[in-house]
Amino acid sequence: MNTRKEHIDNAKKIVVKVGTSTLTHENGLLNFDRIDKLARQLSDLHNQGKEVILVTSGAIGVGTAKLGIKTKPETIPEKQAAAAIGQGILLHIYEKFFAEYGQIVAQILLTKDDITNKTRYSNAKNTLNELLKQGVIPIVNENDVIATHEIKFGDNDTLSALVSSIVDADLLILLSDINGLYDSDPRANRDAKLISLVDEITKKIESFGGAPGSKLGVGGMYTKIKAAKIAVEHGVSMIIANGSDDDVIKNIISNKEIGTLFSAHK
Repeated sequence: MNTRKEHIDNAKKIVVKVGTSTLTHENGLLNFDRIDKLARQLSDLHNQGKEVILVTSGAIGVGTAKLGIKTKPETIPEKQAAAAIGQGILLHIYEKFFAEYGQIVAQILLTKDDITNKTRYSNAKNTLNELLKQGVIPIVNENDVIATHEIKFGDNDTLSALVSSIVDADLLILLSDINGLYDSDPRANRDAKLISLVDEITKKIESFGGAPGSKLGVGGMYTKIKAAKIAVEHGVSMIIANGSDDDVIKNIISNKEIGTLFSAHK
C-alpha cells in the first residue's frame, strides 16, 4: 500500500479541476489574483517536467457577469447563451496569464457523447495526448453551449475524473471551497475531523458525502466522492483541497498534509 507521499511523488501526469467558487469573488466576478496564482503553479509543475491538464468551470458565470445579469440563468437556452459568451472570455484570460509564464494553452470542450461514443473517445484521447506531447497545457470544460440534459456530465468533478481516466493520469486534484472530506458536517459539528487518506471508498465514506441535494451534500461533496470512485477505479489517485489557499497546488506537491487523498487501485 503506497503512502500519501508516494502517490504524490510518483505523479507525472496531473489533472487539476478548479470550481467556479475558486475562480470568482463572492459577487460572481473573476478573481484575477487567484487565476494568476493558479497559472503560475501549473506552469511551475510543467517546468518540473510534469504533464498538466486543467479542467475548469466558470464559463456560464463569466458570461452571466458580462451580460450584467444579477441572477443565475435558469433555463437551458439562457445557460447556453451565457456559456457561449463566457467560454471565449475565460479562455482569453487563461491564455493571458499562462503566457506570462511562457506556457501555451489549448481549449478542449467535451460533452458526455464524446466519452460514450468510441470514435469520439478515441479522438479526444489522441488530441489530449498530442497536446501534452507538444508541451501544451490543455484547458478542458464541458461544452455548455450545446449540452442538453441528456448529454451533460452534470458536474465538472465527474468530467475531471473522466478526463483523468482518458489520459491515464496519475493524480487528480479537485480544488473547491471545502478543505476535504470530514467525518461529519464541519458546519454543524465543531469537532468534525478532516480525513487525510482514504484507502477504500466504503459505504461509510460515501455516507460522509451526504445524499445529492441534502444539506450535508451542499458544497458538492457527494459529486466529489462520485468522482473519486471513477478516478481510483481507473488507477488515478485524487485529492480534494481548498482552492482559496493561494499556494494549494505547490503545498500538495510539497507533501504538506492538506486535503483528503483517495488512493488509486492498482
